Amino acid sequence: MDRNIKVTRDSPTWLIYLQLATFATYLYGLSAAMPLLRAELGVSQAVAGLHGTGMALGGIGGGLALPALTRRFGRRVVTWAGLTGMNAGVLLVAFGHALPFTLAGFTLAGACGSTALYVMMAVLSDHHGPAGAAVISEANAVAVTAGIATTYAFSVVAESPVGWRPALFVPVASTLLLALLMGRVWVPPVPAPPPSPSPTSSRLPYGWRFHVAGAVLLCCVAIEFAFNLWAAELLSQRTGLSPGLAATGLTAMLAGMAVGRFGGARLALRFAPGSMLLGSLVVTLAGWALFWTGTSAPVCYAGLALSGLGISVQFPMGLTRMIEVSGGRPDQASGTASIWAGMGSGSGPFVLGALGDGFGTHTAFLLAPALIAMAAGGVAASRTRS
Repeated sequence: MDRNIKVTRDSPTWLIYLQLATFATYLYGLSAAMPLLRAELGVSQAVAGLHGTGMALGGIGGGLALPALTRRFGRRVVTWAGLTGMNAGVLLVAFGHALPFTLAGFTLAGACGSTALYVMMAVLSDHHGPAGAAVISEANAVAVTAGIATTYAFSVVAESPVGWRPALFVPVASTLLLALLMGRVWVPPVPAPPPSPSPTSSRLPYGWRFHVAGAVLLCCVAIEFAFNLWAAELLSQRTGLSPGLAATGLTAMLAGMAVGRFGGARLALRFAPGSMLLGSLVVTLAGWALFWTGTSAPVCYAGLALSGLGISVQFPMGLTRMIEVSGGRPDQASGTASIWAGMGSGSGPFVLGALGDGFGTHTAFLLAPALIAMAAGGVAASRTRS
């Protein structure tokens, strides 16, 4: 890796960072809401896990439509429209008190939010070139910092007389404020590449490493979302904390993720994404073991923070690997990545929830080391040749 690569944080870069922060307030707000929503609706863990599946199906649909949407409307319009639709889904959850409404809200928010997310990732990669991996990691660090504040505020509001639903208005207010302050800012367009000598070159199939990178991304996202949606449940069961207070466990995990992503932005300038992924999977496994065996709140918090530290770079590095081996097709690669990630975000929480119904949440969390092993195997296999 070139150690002379520098990161330039101009106004367009900060716009994308803050847009990602608004995305994070939605993602982690709904994640923190899951245990309380399940209790309010009186449904099983598997049925509650369908909310994650809805987010995933929405993400897959958004990924399939992403290349066509960016060609037709441009990245700027797709990003802002995606954030708008994301907030519409959040409002549907906030005002809906029945399963069909909450499922529809999660699905709509997942579709529109993921569309905006992957456009932003492609924009950062193009705008910063060789520093793209570092910038993507730093952008996700800014986002997860917003997630920390969101989950902490959520736990406070959930324990107050007003209940947890008002906390879901944070992404709506954040998006409106950002649009007012920076709505006219955008990334300068990338010069068009020279015409390809072959009209079918853009349709050439991806190599096997691209598909392996997609499978690794699926496993990593499944790990993250399994923790996002069910760690608070297990924390409550193991320590006796109320569901509202157990949401602070997600705050601990996000704190670890924030530290990891800010640090990962520096490490990405020195180490290849594959090497960083393998190291992060080892850290995640250590954090999972501490959390899974813990029975006191301090030990479980420490395990979640260490898990978050490992999880922190997995999405940005996994996405960077897919873009790198896409043959110069960042928008198409980002769209495909959203499909892999959507399958991971939907299957991980649902399978863990179904296993939790049958064997208990504690036993079901053995899914995490299995996913870690599969991801590590995929990274190792795809690095055998340059």
